[in-house]
Amino acid sequence: MNHQVNTLDSASYGIAQQQRHRVLRNTYWLLALSLLPTVLGAWVGVATGITAGLTGFVGLLVFMGGAFGFMFAIEKTKHSAAGVPVLLGFTFFMGLMLSRMIAMVLGFSNGSQLIMTAFAGTAGVFFVMASLATVIKRDISGMGKWLFVGALVLMVGAVINVFVGSTAGMMAISMLAIGIFSAYMLYDIKQIIDGGETNYISATLALYLDIFNVFQSLLALLGIMGGERD
Repeated sequence: MNHQVNTLDSASYGIAQQQRHRVLRNTYWLLALSLLPTVLGAWVGVATGITAGLTGFVGLLVFMGGAFGFMFAIEKTKHSAAGVPVLLGFTFFMGLMLSRMIAMVLGFSNGSQLIMTAFAGTAGVFFVMASLATVIKRDISGMGKWLFVGALVLMVGAVINVFVGSTAGMMAISMLAIGIFSAYMLYDIKQIIDGGETNYISATLALYLDIFNVFQSLLALLGIMGGERD
């Protein structure tokens, strides 16, 4: 009898592990795919200058409205066939929103190098956090509430700085964002590995936002500290 129970437990554990690995694999594939619309959106934004006028309160309103609208739609469609197209539409929108900063950085003589450095730095952070998530055995789900509070504080600070326009404030916010969203990468990947997140579209959205914020913050810091004029 005990042997049968142990066999069933082992089988259930094996199935659960397979499901987690499948979610993680699908998440990584969709995450890689989601970067393509982001690049396309950024290219369209830079080429057309469509986002050049989105400054101050107007830019904040468009970004917040579009981002939260898309995230609401993703949440509603994540269990249907429409989930992936909606997510990819969101990443295109985020690329458009990023294009204004990219255009500003490209205005530096070393702009292309700064963008590649930010990309490499973000990839490095992701690799480190993904590796840590696979070797850490303890439950880190308790980090979630602290990271959420940190993200809220960060958002409030960013909104205030939109109106203040402080370079020092921008640097402080960017450094804080890199720390918070790097930790969020670890948390989100660990959630998938531990079975806390079972929907690969939701998992992709979370990791995409982590990567986007780390890249954007790194690029902002590099532009402020390392941008060179002709």
